Amino acid sequence: MKKLTKKSLFVLGLFVSMLTYANSEIETIKEKEPNVTNISFKKLKQGSKISIKDMNGIVLYKEAIIKKGDYSKGFDLTSLPNGDYFFELDTEFKVVIIPFNVVSNQVDFKKELKSTIFKPFVRVKGDKVFVSRVSFEESPIEYSIYYEDNNDLVLSEKFIDQKHLKRIYDFSTSEKGNYVFVFKSNGRKFTKTVKI
Repeated sequence: MKKLTKKSLFVLGLFVSMLTYANSEIETIKEKEPNVTNISFKKLKQGSKISIKDMNGIVLYKEAIIKKGDYSKGFDLTSLPNGDYFFELDTEFKVVIIPFNVVSNQVDFKKELKSTIFKPFVRVKGDKVFVSRVSFEESPIEYSIYYEDNNDLVLSEKFIDQKHLKRIYDFSTSEKGNYVFVFKSNGRKFTKTVKI
């Protein structure tokens, strides 16, 4: 009977020490939670990209959305060196930029400086190619069209202050194949390949 009591007390003590150790691990995780910044976006399409960049454009984190739907993820940004950074959501039609800075392990989002760059949209219908871009502010845009097989320049256009861009190009007399549209706007470069 004494042996059974000693064994029971030993098992009970072992259980209490394991429970105490497990609780201390949970508390450690909870202590880290205030450092986590949760980023959420609704209704993302497959192929969208989320990245964190510094002000020099160096990519610190990049993720491609594999499954369409809502996105939510926690990031510990406090370990970044002091400086200015931004989250970037790159979708089919626009790029959303959310700046933030880190000073002494404190993260400060500049929501008032959030900006959206609308990408040019290219659509093919038969032998016609429709190019459009909508923007809330006037900004310069230039683009070139290349024939992909030999990289020949087909057309180049430049607009200084353009809010809305709408162009229709007739390729009915052009050689069949792939054409690459290269757009430059807001310090960014966007490309789109279409088949005629």
